[in-house]
Amino acid sequence: MSAIWIAVFGTIVFVLGYRYYSKFVAEKIFSLDPNFVTPAHEFSDGVDFVPTKKHVLWGHHFTSVAGAAPIVGPAIAVYWGWGPALLWVVLGTVFAAGVHDFGTLVLSVRNKGQSVGTLADKLIGKKAKILFLFIILILVLMVNAVFAWVISNLFIKFPASVIPVFIEIPLAIWIGYAVYRKKGSMLLPSVVSLIIMYGSAVITSKVPALQIDLVSYFGGADATTLFGLSGVSMAFFVWIIILMVYCYFASTLPVWKLLQPRDYINSHQLVIGLAIMYLGLVFLNPEITAPMMNPDATDKSWLPLMFITIACGAISGFHGLVSSGTSSKQLDKETDARFVGYFGAVGEGFLALISIIACVTLFANAGDFKAAYSSFAAANSGGLGNFISGGAQLATGIGIPADIAATIIAIIVVSFAATTLDSSVRLMRYIIAELGAEYKVPSLQKAHVATTVAVVTSAALVLLPKGPNGFGSGGYVLWPLFGTSNQLLAAISLMLISVWLKRLGRNYLVTLIPMLFLLVMTVWAMVQQVIFDWAGVGSAEGNLLLFILGSIILIFAVWIVLTAFRELSKKDAPPNFDSNL
Repeated sequence: MSAIWIAVFGTIVFVLGYRYYSKFVAEKIFSLDPNFVTPAHEFSDGVDFVPTKKHVLWGHHFTSVAGAAPIVGPAIAVYWGWGPALLWVVLGTVFAAGVHDFGTLVLSVRNKGQSVGTLADKLIGKKAKILFLFIILILVLMVNAVFAWVISNLFIKFPASVIPVFIEIPLAIWIGYAVYRKKGSMLLPSVVSLIIMYGSAVITSKVPALQIDLVSYFGGADATTLFGLSGVSMAFFVWIIILMVYCYFASTLPVWKLLQPRDYINSHQLVIGLAIMYLGLVFLNPEITAPMMNPDATDKSWLPLMFITIACGAISGFHGLVSSGTSSKQLDKETDARFVGYFGAVGEGFLALISIIACVTLFANAGDFKAAYSSFAAANSGGLGNFISGGAQLATGIGIPADIAATIIAIIVVSFAATTLDSSVRLMRYIIAELGAEYKVPSLQKAHVATTVAVVTSAALVLLPKGPNGFGSGGYVLWPLFGTSNQLLAAISLMLISVWLKRLGRNYLVTLIPMLFLLVMTVWAMVQQVIFDWAGVGSAEGNLLLFILGSIILIFAVWIVLTAFRELSKKDAPPNFDSNL
């Protein structure tokens, strides 16, 4: 079967979903008002609250949510076969992710740009708010650790990508000053920046001297360096430190100086990357060599694990944090929320779709696929590499050499992951400050103190846990918990939107139905993991770190859900509820 038919099916559903379903939600459910004064205008401060054109904001929002997860999740989930993965990505994007991302953005805009964690206080009570903030704090901490781990490993595996990625930073700062100080256009400078980045990628791919290969600088993989670390471990340690220093500055700078222009560049990167792979798909016309359902995938059941393995790319709670944490503070007009929120989810759906296609067309035959995906553990460790190799193979369909294509795709993945990473650190700063205010710790409300706490704890979480990958296994170890906690957060956010809509007297089934489905699948998966995998009750060895974090998140989530259901069952809204929202 030609993989083109998968792309055609996904594209048709995505287009119809945005054209009709998102319009129905915008007009009939959320009742968007073009004259509503958004928080970006009401609280404009030139730092966090900055009115932004919808295409620029879409670039920030989309690249903040489209990190490595919509690539890695589907690349792992094809282990069970491409059929279930395809349906979950396509239908999940249209009926769950789009509504979730769109809804959390509108909910925050209607409430002065407050985050979903803060809004839990208004909607379901103060205790639920505190528990929700702690769940969010743990999640963003894991996001920081997982994405820093991914980026560092990609820098080690693809040293030719380092210079092009770091070139983007001064280019983004230049664009920020050119656009916001001189009121120029961002499009042309962004295109020039991409030409410079990809031009440098071609050069570094062909000139080994320009490849920042820290492993070789430290004497090779088997060399012994400081603290008894191998060359690979030392390189990993150095990259983590560099990334955390970068995140410190990136997350404290005003959004217009680095975050917005860099994300705008990255949005064009995504468009170009998707165009390269989809055009390559058309011209190469590869056959699907992976099975639609994999009968040999017996060590882990796809039900319910697939629905947490593919989080970003179908639905992700982290998206709600971005929607209500940064995007809502930059929305120029309320009617822009449909384009930014729902279409942002559709864009990520396209990325997840091409990840599936790249992995199921990479191998020469079904035997090679099953050898690479011999177990769920093998799928976890090899998924990202399979996507990069498969994406590079698709790019050869339009004449791009495989080595250059691999570098470009690695740059795209790193750029997205870095965008998510520093946005997540910024969100973590907000949450720490909010908890500092709640518990009357004034020092935590200071931006630099909160940011320092965020980067230090994130670095510790990725570096200290022991795991199968040796030093710095934190991101690898945390990946299973990231998926479950991410989906629980999405379910809780959908429940908050449902409570809000019910109090407004509107149809809340559009959020309640995906919430119930997601809640059942995620709690089912999490109970399995906490009790049988991480506690060591079953055949698994157990993992104390995952067991403790997983248990805390599960208990807090169940408490919040029960509280929210009690609010949903009430006939009347509380007396302090503003029905004009």
